[in-house]
Amino acid sequence: MLLFLFVVSNLFAGGYQVRLQGQKQTGIGLIGTPFALGGSSIFYNPGALSFMKENYSFSAGVSGIMATAVFRQKDSDYKAKTDNSLSTPFYFYGAVKVIDDLSVGVGVFTPFGSSTTWDSDWNGRKSIQDISLSAIFIQPTVSYKIGDKFGIGAGLDIVIGSVDLTKELPTPVDGQMNLDGSSTALGFNVGAYFKPNDELSIGIDYRSKVNMKVDDGDFKTTDVPSSVTFIPETGNFSAELPLPANLDFGIAYQVSEKFLLAAELNIIFWSVYDSLIIDFKQNNEDFADSRNPREYSNSFIPRLGAEYKISDTFIARAGIYYDKTPTNEDYFSPETVSLDQIAFTLGLSIMPVEGLSIDLSYLQLEGLESDKKYTPDNFEGTYKTRAFIPGLGISYNF
Repeated sequence: MLLFLFVVSNLFAGGYQVRLQGQKQTGIGLIGTPFALGGSSIFYNPGALSFMKENYSFSAGVSGIMATAVFRQKDSDYKAKTDNSLSTPFYFYGAVKVIDDLSVGVGVFTPFGSSTTWDSDWNGRKSIQDISLSAIFIQPTVSYKIGDKFGIGAGLDIVIGSVDLTKELPTPVDGQMNLDGSSTALGFNVGAYFKPNDELSIGIDYRSKVNMKVDDGDFKTTDVPSSVTFIPETGNFSAELPLPANLDFGIAYQVSEKFLLAAELNIIFWSVYDSLIIDFKQNNEDFADSRNPREYSNSFIPRLGAEYKISDTFIARAGIYYDKTPTNEDYFSPETVSLDQIAFTLGLSIMPVEGLSIDLSYLQLEGLESDKKYTPDNFEGTYKTRAFIPGLGISYNF
C-alpha cells in the first residue's frame, strides 16, 4: 500500500471523477454496485462486503491512462494538443470476516483527479497551461448481513488532496502564475445489497460530497517585467473544490451457469461545482482575486455489462456506457476537457490456483467532437478527446 502511495501520479477523467477502483468492475462497464466481490465492495457498495465468502479478502490494482485532447480555434487554422503524462489511478483493499454476519475492512483508492498539460504559449493559456489535481481516499468500512438476503454497510472517507496549477497571470501584464496547495477533508460512503435468490442481486450506494479547501496554499509569479511592482513574486491563496456526491443503482442477473448480465445507473451531483474562486491574501486593486464561473449540472451515466465464464480458470467481461458532460456550454474550461463520452470495456480474470485471481481490464473513451466556449475570455473552438486505459489487478481470498 505504501508503494502505491509513493508511485501514484495524477489522474484524468470526464469532469474530474475517476471510477477505476476495481479491474473486475472496470471490465464489465465499471459496474460494481450489484456485485459482492470481496474487498472491492468497500468502494462500490459497503453493503455487499458482508457477503464475502472467505474469511479474508485482499486486492490491489493500477490503471494506466493515456489521454489526449485536441483543440481547433473557431474561425482560425490554429490547433493545439495536450501533452499529458501517463496517469496511474490505483486501489488497495483489505477485509476480514469477524463473524458470519459482520465484516470490516479498509480501502485506499483514488476516485477523483485531473491532469492536463497544454503548451505554455498556447492560445488558451489565460485559462490553463497545466494542472495536476489528485485526491487519495482512505476508507475504513464496516458491513453487516441481516439474514441471508440483505446487507448494509458504511465507511468513513479520509481524503488527502493536492493541486498544482499554472496559468497566465489574470492581468494585462505578461507573466505566469503557479499555485500549489494541499487539503484534507472527511466524507462517507453507505450502501445496501439485496440478493433475493441465487440469480438476482441488487445494490444501491451513496458516496457523499467532499469539500476540498485549501487555506494556505503557495503561489509564485514568473516572467513578470521588472518594471511591474504591483504583482507580488510570492504569496498565499485559498480556494475550494467540491468533490460531488454519487448515487448508484445496480442490478445483476445470472442468466445461466456461465452467463451474467448487469446494468447500473450513476447519478453524479456536479451542480455543487458552481465556480472556482482563488482568493489571494496579498492582492490589491490591480492584482485581484481570480473568479471563474463553472456552473456544472448533475449528470446521469447508464451502464450495461456482461460476463461469461469460459472455464474454472478464465472469466471474460465486456461493457459499454455513455457519460454526458456536466459542463456549462458558456463556461467550458480547458483545465479539464470534459466532453460527452462513449466508452467500451473489456476484462479477463485468470485464476491459476484456488483463491487467487489475476484481473486484466481495458477501457477506451471516445470524447465526441464538440464546439465549446469560455465566455469570460471570449475563447471558443472545437474539442476532441480520446483515452486508452489498460489495467492490472490481483486479488487473493482465503
